Amino acid sequence: MNEPPEVSGDSDQAANELFTPGMRLLELQTQHRSLDVRINEIYEFPYQNQILLQRLKKEKLRLKDAIERLKNEIIPDLNA
Repeated sequence: MNEPPEVSGDSDQAANELFTPGMRLLELQTQHRSLDVRINEIYEFPYQNQILLQRLKKEKLRLKDAIERLKNEIIPDLNA
């Protein structure tokens, strides 16, 4: 009743970031792959936008680090 009509219960959970770690991991991996595709597309042009390319690569590395941190949280350390 208080929700706007276009927002469903699942979207409300997403808006509140009630993701499970597995869901968050999948989302980050999807974003990482998407950036990889975009970077490869930029390389196909003879005159690439170097600043955009640098920003995309930095974002891709940030996502990779976040993915690794999340994997380490999900998978317990065997040496512990």
